[in-house]
Amino acid sequence: MTALSSLNFRRRIDALAWGRRLLWVFCAAAVLYGRTAWVFFAAIVVGVVLNGALKAWQESARRQFVREARLPPFLLDKLRELYPSLQPRDTELVVRGLRQFFMAHLRSKRQFVGMPSKVVDAAWHEFILHTQAYQQWCRYAFGGMLHHTPAEVLGRSAKRNDGLRRTWYWACKEESIDPRRPSRLPLLFALDAKFAIAGGFSYVADCRDIDRAASSGTHCGTSFSDGGSGSGPGDSDGFGGSESNTSDSGASDSSSGSDGGSGCGGGGCGGGGGGD
Repeated sequence: MTALSSLNFRRRIDALAWGRRLLWVFCAAAVLYGRTAWVFFAAIVVGVVLNGALKAWQESARRQFVREARLPPFLLDKLRELYPSLQPRDTELVVRGLRQFFMAHLRSKRQFVGMPSKVVDAAWHEFILHTQAYQQWCRYAFGGMLHHTPAEVLGRSAKRNDGLRRTWYWACKEESIDPRRPSRLPLLFALDAKFAIAGGFSYVADCRDIDRAASSGTHCGTSFSDGGSGSGPGDSDGFGGSESNTSDSGASDSSSGSDGGSGCGGGGCGGGGGGD
């Protein structure tokens, strides 16, 4: 993705934001200077309808920006400095995982999302250290800052569990995976085990039939929708409330998903991984 394409994304998002502001100025003027109840009613209806359309268009532009706009190339070099065993193609997959995390935040309507990967968290942290570039990215992607939180797994905090469940839900949606009955892992949840990241988190898609004692340190994708004692507190049935976002929950896009070598097919990933 070229710098020119990224600039075009930014211009489109800015234009839509200004369009929504000017629309309400126009509607306010129509209400103030309209001499009949019909004009007042028409201005309100037109304002609400057009604002809804512009907002939907703006959100679509933001999703396209997160999926396709150019990320700083220094992230790839920084990742190889931190993890020398990673090859250039490996670092590109990690950055794709970071896009998937950003998309989970956007599609969850900017609610808190948890970071499930140590290696993607490292890329995110390096991005944040370049403050101006990161602030610019967040402005166009989300309309505000996305603050850093450490990588984690399901635990005792309901808020953090719900954040991870939102991430799981939307990462699955990006790759057309059923988040309740996953046949494989989304890229973001597969990377630590795939690259044998020290202290990383290892997942399998569904381990309900695996002897838990024999697979300690490996976490289960199905736990995100499991209300049992092993999945921790929080909103498990609704994936942290993600399923209430009905306007977006049906939309899946594999453009940022894993390719043949980036995820784990069949039963998902096993082994590797660190502890909590």
